[in-house]
Amino acid sequence: MARGDAGTGEQSRSGEHYFTASPSAQARPTQVEFTVAGRALRLTAAGGVFSATRLDPGTSVLLRKAPLPDESEPGPLLDLGCGYGPIACTLATLAPRAAVYAVDVNSRALELTRANAAALGVRVTALTPEEVPADLGFRQLWSNPPIRIGKRELHELLLRWLPRLVPGGVAWLVVARHLGADSLGEWLAGQDFEVSRHASQQGFRVLRVTHRA
Repeated sequence: MARGDAGTGEQSRSGEHYFTASPSAQARPTQVEFTVAGRALRLTAAGGVFSATRLDPGTSVLLRKAPLPDESEPGPLLDLGCGYGPIACTLATLAPRAAVYAVDVNSRALELTRANAAALGVRVTALTPEEVPADLGFRQLWSNPPIRIGKRELHELLLRWLPRLVPGGVAWLVVARHLGADSLGEWLAGQDFEVSRHASQQGFRVLRVTHRA
């Protein structure tokens, strides 16, 4: 699952996908620097994790266009498919009171997210999907979802996590237009969710998803 699919088709040099649970690619740590809401973040990424050399364009659009939480946000907040943690670390930096959860199937991604949160001095709980408490609901869900896992698997993923939004909760998803952003929005609307196109930039859609009233 790792950091979602920004439409770049990025893989590790070994050819394995970033959503491999235990990547065999050499770690080869790299530094990724970016600025969000006036805050400069420097994170460590590595081979075998999505977009290990830069903040991928889709995540960049999501963090730039979706309304970010502030210090008053209590959470819980979820970064679904966290990769090395750019979204989770951003949320935890801007909303230090909130409980921030980062979920991924990639063990290296979870290790990097924990290390990056510790280096920034913020609180992020990084877990595999099975480790997340079954009764835990979320006020916000953020994701650059892994489109390339396939339509059926993607739908199963979203139907597993979107219903865990609490009443009044909202999900922010970024999807490349050429990879089916509009059709995904239509499908979600048919699954008892309210979906709106919040923003478009650089070939990506930012979708706002809530429970239907």
